[in-house]
Amino acid sequence: GQHLITAIAEQMFGFKTTSWELGRQRSVIELDTPSMTAEQVEALERSVNEKIRERVPVMVRELAADDPEIETVRSRGLPDDHAGPVRVVDIEGIDSNMCCGTHVSNLSDLQVIKLLGTEKGKKNKINLVFLAGNRVLKSVEQSHSTEKALTSLLKNGPGEHVEAVKRLQSSVKLLQKNNLNLLRDIAVLIARDFKSKPVQSQLFVLHRKEGDSEFMNIIANEIGTEETLLFLTVGDEKEAGLFLLAGPVEAVENLGPRVAELLGGKGAGKRGRFQGKATKMSRRGEVQALLQEFITHGSPEA
Repeated sequence: GQHLITAIAEQMFGFKTTSWELGRQRSVIELDTPSMTAEQVEALERSVNEKIRERVPVMVRELAADDPEIETVRSRGLPDDHAGPVRVVDIEGIDSNMCCGTHVSNLSDLQVIKLLGTEKGKKNKINLVFLAGNRVLKSVEQSHSTEKALTSLLKNGPGEHVEAVKRLQSSVKLLQKNNLNLLRDIAVLIARDFKSKPVQSQLFVLHRKEGDSEFMNIIANEIGTEETLLFLTVGDEKEAGLFLLAGPVEAVENLGPRVAELLGGKGAGKRGRFQGKATKMSRRGEVQALLQEFITHGSPEA
């Protein structure tokens, strides 16, 4: 399959093959061209499959290393230490190529080739992705299974799947926007509730599973951190999440790294705020005890 695609691509468009990769799931041919249009890919696929349907014979022959005909055979050149005859694979009227691999005796044995399009390759080159033979059938089967699953989930026919997904994406974006606005409102209300109390605690601790960094920073901004030490967390209560320690600059500089260490995370801070990611949110109670000890005695326990 690779021999056939390589030969036809060069004949039709002058695109030379510079390397290839025959993978387990799909195969790739690197072509010496900066781009290839969809129309060119379609024309190439049509041409290679025509050759398969024409049942073009494939023959293997051996030539002596000094045979003049070697010069007419497509190859990268023989290794310096090569000895003995040279194996040549001929696709009748299409290609003559040095190769030591196993080959079909007729192009019809390939069944079909499907070009999946191109991907960006090395500088000024592209990678042409293809499937051949039973891999095409397996790909069709997999696509059909996916199509059936989407039909069941989206409650419409295959021709409407794309539009249905676009509508879902629009709905999700709107819900996310509304959710963000609600979280902002909740953050402001939480802060105002704290500030409305006759006697305000020197330590404010809050965890909310649905929050984000903005949610925590809004609370910190609204409460003010000149006198109050805030420990805010969002995310999974027992696993990973985000944290924010805010308060007097000196206190945060002293406690921030300790808090990150207790939570199994990393963070950074400046101007009275230390925030980062945590992997052990279940240890929030230990952090709270550390902060309470600092407020009570002016320094955390060792």
